[in-house]
Amino acid sequence: MLFNVSKANSAEEIKIVYSIFSRTIKVNSLKTFAEKGDSTKKLRRILKATRSPDQEIRSVLNKDFEVPITIASKLVYSEIGNVFLTRLSSIIHPPRANDERTGMLALRASVIQGIHIGNGKINLINFFEGYPTKTVILDVNALSKVMNKVESISELLDFFTNSPLEKIKTN
Repeated sequence: MLFNVSKANSAEEIKIVYSIFSRTIKVNSLKTFAEKGDSTKKLRRILKATRSPDQEIRSVLNKDFEVPITIASKLVYSEIGNVFLTRLSSIIHPPRANDERTGMLALRASVIQGIHIGNGKINLINFFEGYPTKTVILDVNALSKVMNKVESISELLDFFTNSPLEKIKTN
């Protein structure tokens, strides 16, 4: 081996943190739920806490966004991309990340790898599968602050994926 670079693994689990409580779910069990609707007991408890219908959650998890990798790369390194990733890095980040830059790098990698996994499309499952650390932290408190400003996760995804993407496609 010419360079001693270790292979970046994909996320295996999502640690959901809420105040002083946390629960960990496997990305594979979330993927199975998204594809087939089957869930483990632990995932069922977490889903019940969301008070959202299973079909709605599965729809959000499976919603594909077709994004050419070149456009995604421009987007994640653009000014609006930096603003979005900075905010998102407080919600989704690697364990022990002490700065937003580390979270932003992980998010960029996850987006690009997720598009690669999805053959030009990305959804939340591909995003988590492309995340470059074994564990992904999902901070529910930080997510709640953002969700208070929008009505649903679907609306949030639509806003951040369609609006800036159309501007970049035309440039």
